[in-house]
Amino acid sequence: MKTIDYIPTSKIERATKLVQTGAKVGVNYLKYYGEKIVNSDLTRDKLNEDNAEDIYDGLKSLKGSALKVAQMLSMDKSFLPQAYVEKFSLSQFSVPPLSAPLVLKTFKTNLGKTPFEIFDEFNAISVNAASIGQVHVAMKDGKKLAVKIQYPGVANSISSDLSMVKPIAVRMFNLQGKDSDKYFKEVEEKLIEETNYLLELKQSQEVVEACKKIDNIVFPNYYAEFSSEKIITMDWMNGKHLSEFTKINTDQAVADKIGQALWDFYMYQIHILKKVHADPHPGNFLVNDENQLVALDFGCMKKIPLDFYTPYFDLIDKNVINNAEVFNSKLFELEILRTDDSKEELIYFTGIFHDLLSLFTKPLQSEIFDFADESFFESIALLGERFTKDTNLRKMNGNRGSKHFIYMNRTFFGLYNLMFDLKAKVTVSHYKKYN
Repeated sequence: MKTIDYIPTSKIERATKLVQTGAKVGVNYLKYYGEKIVNSDLTRDKLNEDNAEDIYDGLKSLKGSALKVAQMLSMDKSFLPQAYVEKFSLSQFSVPPLSAPLVLKTFKTNLGKTPFEIFDEFNAISVNAASIGQVHVAMKDGKKLAVKIQYPGVANSISSDLSMVKPIAVRMFNLQGKDSDKYFKEVEEKLIEETNYLLELKQSQEVVEACKKIDNIVFPNYYAEFSSEKIITMDWMNGKHLSEFTKINTDQAVADKIGQALWDFYMYQIHILKKVHADPHPGNFLVNDENQLVALDFGCMKKIPLDFYTPYFDLIDKNVINNAEVFNSKLFELEILRTDDSKEELIYFTGIFHDLLSLFTKPLQSEIFDFADESFFESIALLGERFTKDTNLRKMNGNRGSKHFIYMNRTFFGLYNLMFDLKAKVTVSHYKKYN
């Protein structure tokens, strides 16, 4: 794979790159509509493939928050065309890495020494490159280590990247009024946190200490003495990425064992710790030779305030969902319904969220849930299709829900997709035994 010697960091450079990408997408549409005149049976599949390719190529050269957005989108398999899911999922653990000279410069800037002065051995060629940083192999005192290095300029470009994305998102989701700023602020704050590797080091050590008692899940040790705000060092963990493992596994008992560990890990964090690893994509999990789950990368941790947690999980109860008055009050608590809503908006969004929550809470309402149940995921896909075709939705004020929904929904979307890939059957309340 080609390496990168330079990442655009100024607002003008990054904006220019996005404009160039937009121009390519525009050409793809012109080409598609031209061919459609000649061939009325032409589907949008080739258009989606071309657009996904051009958008991904543009984002991967920018790295940082722009590429992180693609990564987040790739988790949403039910609401994106497959071409985008496949291309954007590459951003999880397969993008062009920094060149060796840029790696050495990053070490010198952050730790005052080259990696060859710090470690007994260091491979300057990255083994894994993603949206915010890349991983190198090192040896120290006989231990094999993974050293993650952050791309230069990533932290400084987050605000300007999001300000360029904001007008598109406002139009796409029909966000109205100043209230929409809370969503962008939430994403910005979380992305800034992800670029602080000293914070990630602290969060990682806390999660490992709290969750190491969970069966069939293991974590790396972290090394503060070889870490800084832009570099973090941990044990090298052997294993297959979860997405690779699910393609070859044929043992249902193993799938159930790993699925239960993954489920318990998330439920324990959410319900006991009231914070969660809000980045559940396949690149952050491995399966080792002992068929244990390996959890990595705790840069994105979401604290769950009690005034959000309580009404959010009250909605698991069928009695709440099916009691119009109580359900309505919970929607107001969660800012899904607003005091300035018209009567039409109140009726419309109450109906939408009743359907949405009745479906999404199904796994949480059961004693045992089988994520091999394709009908559950087909229902999610059909619901997504219904929303994309609903012209009324585009006319309504899109400012819906507490800002905490962004990362909580991302967590559950990602978790459900991982569980579906595993085809695991789990005991839903099993996590309680660790409390």
